[in-house]
Amino acid sequence: MLIKYFELKKKKINDKKFFLLYGNNEGLINETINEILKPTLSENIFNYEEVDILKNVEDFKEHLNNKSFFENEKLIIIRRISDKFFKIIEEIISQDIEDLSIILIGGILDKKSKIRNFFEKETNTVCIPFYEDNAQTLSFVAQKFIRDKNISISQQLINIVVERAMGDRINLKNELQKIESFSKNKKNISLQDILKITNLSENYDISDLVDSCLSKNKKRIIKILNENNFNSEDCILILRVFLSKLKRLTRLHSEINNQKNIETAISSYKPPIFWKEKEIVKQQVKQLNYKEAKNLIIKTNQIELLVKKNPQSSINITTDFIISHTI
Repeated sequence: MLIKYFELKKKKINDKKFFLLYGNNEGLINETINEILKPTLSENIFNYEEVDILKNVEDFKEHLNNKSFFENEKLIIIRRISDKFFKIIEEIISQDIEDLSIILIGGILDKKSKIRNFFEKETNTVCIPFYEDNAQTLSFVAQKFIRDKNISISQQLINIVVERAMGDRINLKNELQKIESFSKNKKNISLQDILKITNLSENYDISDLVDSCLSKNKKRIIKILNENNFNSEDCILILRVFLSKLKRLTRLHSEINNQKNIETAISSYKPPIFWKEKEIVKQQVKQLNYKEAKNLIIKTNQIELLVKKNPQSSINITTDFIISHTI
């Protein structure tokens, strides 16, 4: 059964046990799970990655059927889902295992995806697509947060916070939480305060590093890497900035294809591209075509997963990734 995100709270899903949440809005997916699905399902939560299950499918199936005195219900959350998992979930659903709920989380699944089509058509499953946030939806999220927390801040400053989040709901939530903490000790928040405390997406060296990589400026990349001591947390941020800028590139290519003019596409892009960025963005458009940018988005997601699984090697993994896509 296909359900739009905004319909979720209105629909009766209490009898549903199998959910597919897919799309590139990771922040909204996590929000939906934590605020809507978890409270209605089970407190006994087990988290998996698809790749780990595929290494030993039989062990996973055995775990699903096991029960203990302390564990009457189970909620299984599986991330990075693809069509490789289709036969497995089809079998599990057909078994109708008592007190078992499963949430599958996938990235972008095209219309030919078997697992997407299955969850859309079956009556005992729920399929929810999650599309990218735009400046308007992120502004709404920020306004609601500011209103709920009773924080005194102007709309102009809210717009700046949204802009600095670089289109990422997770970034925005992190920045808003900083503002909430700051507001407890200061009643009125100024522009200088916002510029000081909301710096997650404004790390110049990281943004410069990603821009240089996407425009294949190897000399500049080597200089930035030599001058900075990035840590494991920086690696995640670098990859997040990569994803944000790559998504912008794919949208720009679509606009250029429609308008046949790179200048018009960049000038009319929303949210606006600052004048100081326009030249570097032009270079990136010329260096990476639409297909290459889409493939690099997939690769970046894979590298992020690898970094999370191997934090002790995160710097080497990220550096190798950067260098390999600059040559």
